[in-house]
Amino acid sequence: METLETEKFFSDDKPLLKPISDHSEIKTYARRNAVVSVLLQPFQWLQMLSSRLNLSFVLGVVLVYGVNQGFSGSIFKVVTDYYWKDVQQVQPSVVQLYMGLYYIPWVMRPIWGLFTDVFPIKGYKRKPYFVVSGVLGLVSAIAIAVLGKLPAALALSCLLGVSAAMAIADVVIDACIATNSINIRSLAPDIQSLCMVCSSAGALVGYATSGVFVHRLGPQGALGVLAFSPATIVILGFFIYEKRSSTVPIQKNKKDTDGLGVAVKGMCKTIKYPEVWKPSLYMFISLALNISTHEGHFYWYTDPTAGPAFSQEFVGIIYAIGALASMFGVLIYHKKLKGYSFRNILFFAQLLYVFSGMLDLVFIKRWNLTLGIPDSLFVITEESVTKIISKIRWIPMVVLSTRLCPLGIEGTFFAFLMCIDSFGQLASKWGGGFALHAFGVTRHDFGNLWLVILIRNLLRLVTVCFVFLVPDSDHLDDLVPSDVLPKKQSEDDDDDIKLLLL
Repeated sequence: METLETEKFFSDDKPLLKPISDHSEIKTYARRNAVVSVLLQPFQWLQMLSSRLNLSFVLGVVLVYGVNQGFSGSIFKVVTDYYWKDVQQVQPSVVQLYMGLYYIPWVMRPIWGLFTDVFPIKGYKRKPYFVVSGVLGLVSAIAIAVLGKLPAALALSCLLGVSAAMAIADVVIDACIATNSINIRSLAPDIQSLCMVCSSAGALVGYATSGVFVHRLGPQGALGVLAFSPATIVILGFFIYEKRSSTVPIQKNKKDTDGLGVAVKGMCKTIKYPEVWKPSLYMFISLALNISTHEGHFYWYTDPTAGPAFSQEFVGIIYAIGALASMFGVLIYHKKLKGYSFRNILFFAQLLYVFSGMLDLVFIKRWNLTLGIPDSLFVITEESVTKIISKIRWIPMVVLSTRLCPLGIEGTFFAFLMCIDSFGQLASKWGGGFALHAFGVTRHDFGNLWLVILIRNLLRLVTVCFVFLVPDSDHLDDLVPSDVLPKKQSEDDDDDIKLLLL
């Protein structure tokens, strides 16, 4: 019997071991499945968000953050530079002042938020304001694109209208995000990740195509592209889901008013704590002292005589590569730096920021050519290094801002801190404009541009002296004293206040 079984075992047609080629096929098949699985993950993630939240909400985030902020925001930055330079023929110092005004609608974000929460239209708090935002941006973009060369004040008003439309749409979708984040807390990180991905992808596409639009349509015609985004926002206002409230009870209005009073008192009490006002002061100083010389750079490196005369398409490529570098900076912080204290990160990041500013000085003095480095390669390297360091420097300040917000008024106080940052950026633009004007940097005279850049770098170095204002703690430590807000407050009221004021 044993002999028969042995013969049967060895006489079996199937081999004991599969050929090596079969193993190779299995490994190849497994690798293909792994690649397909990785490619399908984003779509599965979006499907999960759409099923658990609402498809119209997910599309709203894509339109506002991807198309409105990412794509149109990048187009706006590049095209308006060429518009003021070639169409209006304005001096770079004056353009810096105009750019500072673009931040005013963003400084007013808490006001737009109060309008959407306290003054519903036809029972809707979100949908009508999407439509209002879209119409404002659509009319402003079409007006500046088709009415010919407008007076500078009227053109600036149209561009402010476009900027205000972006800010209002941002506030409304953020209110929707706050609602969903409170209702489904487990999806709050996924919603923020969706916002960041959409914004980065939109900016990459916008910067990559902005130079082509300017080259093919001209600076003024390219401004018409800005009408695409508000048109989609108008459509969003009609199809996004929102439950209609037929009446607004007096009790609800009273609760909103009481919530506003509690929030204002909480803000005033919170900002008096040294643990709060010191890092807030540092964030403002770090932004305000970093005077912007962007317009001086732009006029110089597009000048055919004094500068390298970069083409419109190449300018867009520079910004697109900078957007990619910013995403890499986010990855570096997330993987390697988030465990360190705020003070240490900001100290070394600010020193590196001074170093990256010196690269601008090397480029303006054309020392890169002495070193045998072509202008195109050097400017791409400089843009990438600057964007990576800027992002590593910026993210800790945003994270720190979230840690400074007391319970109950997180949305309001965070908006307040972002207003401080917007004022800092406005001061940066205007300070740079005054510096360019004081040192005689004009459309064709860049003799003192290097001196303005040197002063900017010295001011960045001075900022290091204020790092002591930042707490020597990480993102897990509690920074706000526990007695900031009254304790007698229900969870429902807490959520109502956050939604009302975000």
